[in-house]
Amino acid sequence: MLGKLAFRNVKRSVKDYLVYLLTMTFVTALMFAFNTVLFSKDIQQSSESAGIMGAIIGLATFFVVLIVAWLIHYMVRFMLDKRSREFGIYLLIGMKKREISRLYIRENILLGALAFGIGLILGGLLQQVLLSVLYHMIQMDYHFQLEYNRNCILMTAGCYGGCYLLALLRCRRRFKKMSIYGLMNADRQNEKNREAHEAWKRILLPISLVFMGIFAWWMFRGVIRDTGEIVGFLVGLVLTIYLFYVGVSSWIVCYIRKRGKGIYQGANLFLLRQFSSKIRAMQFTMGTLTSLFTIALLGCVVAFMFSDFQNQMLRNKFPFDVQVYSSDTEDSFEKEQKVLEEKTEVQEAYRYLIYENQDAQVNAWLYTHLQTFGTMYQNPDGTPNEKALKAEVEKHENATYCSYDTYMKLSDYNHLREMLGYEKIALGKEEYAIHMKERVYKETGDFSQNLRIEVNGRKLSFQDFYTEPFSQDGHNGADYILIVSDDAAEQMQPYYAELAVDIKGEAPGDLQQDLDALMEEREETYEGQNPPRGNTGYGSDSVVVYYSKNLVGDNLIPEIKYTLSSVVFPCFYIGLVFLCVAFTVLAVQQLSDSAKYRFRYEVLKKLGLNKKEVDKIIWKQLAGYYLCPALLAAVISGIISVFISHKFIFFTGVKASVLEYFAVSFGMFFGIYVLYFVATYVGFKRNVEVSNRGTV
Repeated sequence: MLGKLAFRNVKRSVKDYLVYLLTMTFVTALMFAFNTVLFSKDIQQSSESAGIMGAIIGLATFFVVLIVAWLIHYMVRFMLDKRSREFGIYLLIGMKKREISRLYIRENILLGALAFGIGLILGGLLQQVLLSVLYHMIQMDYHFQLEYNRNCILMTAGCYGGCYLLALLRCRRRFKKMSIYGLMNADRQNEKNREAHEAWKRILLPISLVFMGIFAWWMFRGVIRDTGEIVGFLVGLVLTIYLFYVGVSSWIVCYIRKRGKGIYQGANLFLLRQFSSKIRAMQFTMGTLTSLFTIALLGCVVAFMFSDFQNQMLRNKFPFDVQVYSSDTEDSFEKEQKVLEEKTEVQEAYRYLIYENQDAQVNAWLYTHLQTFGTMYQNPDGTPNEKALKAEVEKHENATYCSYDTYMKLSDYNHLREMLGYEKIALGKEEYAIHMKERVYKETGDFSQNLRIEVNGRKLSFQDFYTEPFSQDGHNGADYILIVSDDAAEQMQPYYAELAVDIKGEAPGDLQQDLDALMEEREETYEGQNPPRGNTGYGSDSVVVYYSKNLVGDNLIPEIKYTLSSVVFPCFYIGLVFLCVAFTVLAVQQLSDSAKYRFRYEVLKKLGLNKKEVDKIIWKQLAGYYLCPALLAAVISGIISVFISHKFIFFTGVKASVLEYFAVSFGMFFGIYVLYFVATYVGFKRNVEVSNRGTV
């Protein structure tokens, strides 16, 4: 008996809550596809960064589970309120609370199982897309193969089932406390919201807007510096979002009471009344949805940032096919060249030296002028802090710059430029040039007037800056290198040795490991001795930092792409889930309330409105309801996105507009928005029209 009744009710629920079912199906598919990365043996063995990817996806899954648990709890409770009269009638005809509770739990289990089963099938397809992208990043061939790993299925089922279990247990406790009267009137709870103290509550609207402006000012002025201030900022912002909805509802009520001119235009009075009552009944929910939209948009912005960095900057980081470093200026790189000849087809291998002149003018100027260092190396009056600079210079590792300014011979520089396809430069014996990262040069501009470069007492005159990609993360200098004539360089001290190699085709996958093994052997020979100090600087990159004494571009680029993807993929994962959850709540609320609006729209028709005019009112009602949390989230996330985009572009050198990442994210957001809005609009209209036809 209960089984047949549960099955019949599930069929009806699928029709009434199709949007919710589809969302849970999609969430299951996403969860299963991303959990695959955690359990795929091939991925775990193919990349050293697989552990990082797994850890971050696991963290993302934790937040996804939290929000999915909230959605399930919200929907289970929402459906209970909508069907409370039905359950009250069951009690009246003699059914026990325990039986009704079991019936409702059984229905939700069947509905959840349906979504889970379909989601696993869809997840298998999403899994192929995800694995194909990951394999492409690590330069491995991927062949279509469904992988339903037992542990992956169990983890997905555990997360999904756990969310349902918690929601149903809370629902069961609620059933025990309910009476027939409570069940028969549960769906009228929203009608009990009274308009009280609206005059002072409407002040919360301008107050919340002012606070949002203050938060934006704090952010752009750099007032927020440490973790505590960030947490305080976020807590204040969330509270402001909730206060905004209290203020909006009260402002509309006061506007109607004062009989503003706008209420007499068209159906504005009807729409404003509907909107204010809905906002008042759903103040907390609307605030939560706005927060979800904001997080989703910011997650997508961050994902697009790092994705753009991968596409633009990685090849610039490794302009040479292979580059090898040695602190020993006498090193001939014989062993490295032998390995390269055995494993690759070497087109050219060029050995050269980097020099130093016992000065650090450029280092000191950059330490005291780049934004990344702030006032770390400055005295209160803005002058260089010699003590702090000396401590930085004395570092033996993990320094930003070398102990001394780095120099290169003009002949070596031109040879390397030729290897990279750049034009050679001309330089007089009494001249010098500076080659530095384009990102750093954009910040510093021409600072040559602050330098006095001398060789044996002879002052050199500045010629020009050059900013092409030149491997300046510790190899050809850190951020910069000074170019001088061969005669001038020979009067300096050799600092460290470099080997730049051009190979034909792609490097084998284990070449980086072989070169690193040789590096370890070389360092072991210095055990118990004082090894050459060599280079200790790696540059001022601060968002994406990578430094290695050996660089094999074909090996490192896939590895770094995979590491960056451990940020990109989870951000998209969280963003998509949060968007779908928020839109689902909006859609289900309106579709379920369409029954309440049947009579109201029938009255509008009797007052003389035709079908087209009624459809227009429905469109406005839904648009206002949908746009309110979406637009507020867009404003908040837009402000934050501009700020973090500016910082990201500034510190990474990516060529993009500060609005670009948000614009792309908002475009994706708007696409999903349109899909849910259209589905809600069509369903809402159908429900109203079916009722109207039935009452004629």
